[in-house]
Amino acid sequence: MKHCIPLIVFLICIPCLNAADKPAWVDAMKTVNKKFTGEKGTFAHFGDSITITMAFWCTLQGKIHKSSPEMDKALANVKGYMQKKCWRDWKGPQYGNNGGKTITWAVKNIDTWLKEMNPEVALIMFGTNDIRPKKINVEQYKKNYKIVVEKCLANGTIPIIQSIPPFHGREENAKAYSDAQRELAKELNVPFSDYYAESIKRRPDDWSGKHEKFSEYHADKKLRGQVPTIISVDGVHPAYPKKYRGDFSEEGLKSSGYNLRSYLTLMSYNDVLANVVQN
Repeated sequence: MKHCIPLIVFLICIPCLNAADKPAWVDAMKTVNKKFTGEKGTFAHFGDSITITMAFWCTLQGKIHKSSPEMDKALANVKGYMQKKCWRDWKGPQYGNNGGKTITWAVKNIDTWLKEMNPEVALIMFGTNDIRPKKINVEQYKKNYKIVVEKCLANGTIPIIQSIPPFHGREENAKAYSDAQRELAKELNVPFSDYYAESIKRRPDDWSGKHEKFSEYHADKKLRGQVPTIISVDGVHPAYPKKYRGDFSEEGLKSSGYNLRSYLTLMSYNDVLANVVQN
């Protein structure tokens, strides 16, 4: 019997370790997924110009290099499961993404999107346009965001809240809005992809293309789009320099805002698939 004690302890500890590694939202999202009645493998993206652009998400279908084994595994799983139409076809206002739009626009249209698309999972990122002058305050923003997320939950759609990127000249506003998104994800127990925090972590001092470090890119229109950082020279949209297209190394992730967003979206979506949908 003495020899059995270590084995008993080992068997008891294994579930504890697995439970600790499981994201807090898994059980709640399994309950949501049980209500889903639509087509499996559908992944919608609700957002503004940072979402409708082909520089986001679609590029993962192209040539990828310098990626980590973790990313390669996630991408292979997503490519094998997600419907092909969700790479490029689901772009446009009828699919929940368009330039200049706000979370208020999403509130007005979310019922239609869910009825027409009925996605299994939906990425939701609004806020950059909400913090511009004459837009809603952060409290109302959070209330509206909650409406959109709860509509998804009621539909059986798993929502992934993704924080907005930093905004040059409105740094405090962008942080406040991303904090509100983070708080809401915790309150509703849903997956959260922290684009804001990851942007700041990778480039704490020079995430903006407007930084004096990148002055050589400011005057020449041909160079403006090639600034190698998170946010482009306009201070708002993610950067997407040709030099780093398809480069998902650590250098590539901190030198292309769209690379970083696509990477974070991929890993969050794969987490949902691995822990909920395919489990």
